[in-house]
Amino acid sequence: MKKPILLFALFILVLSAGCKKEQIVPNRTILTTLNSGSWIKLDGGRSYTASINMPEIDNYFNDYGGVLVYVSFETGTYEQIPQVYNGVSYSYLTRSGQIVIEIQSSDGLAVVTPPGSVKVKIVLVESI
Repeated sequence: MKKPILLFALFILVLSAGCKKEQIVPNRTILTTLNSGSWIKLDGGRSYTASINMPEIDNYFNDYGGVLVYVSFETGTYEQIPQVYNGVSYSYLTRSGQIVIEIQSSDGLAVVTPPGSVKVKIVLVESI
């Protein structure tokens, strides 16, 4: 009687050990540059936006994935946004196919000058 129970327990142990499923999904990093002509003036110059085409962000990824955005104003240094740099507030939003970076003065009232060429690092974090 003990032998069938022992065999059954061993079978269940082997079966459950084989069910462990581990899936590693790597993040994707995309480097791009926003040129000075990429910025669109809004609110009489109190804010600007610039769009980055991102076909990697579809509706599913936009709902369930994660997006991190960094900007570089000098070589080798990236700062994650949202961020305030030299009195200018940087933020971003994502939608299917696009990342939109927005800038405005840190107090929201003053007129800002968009930056020159800015390097942008985008990290796409998959979620399963």
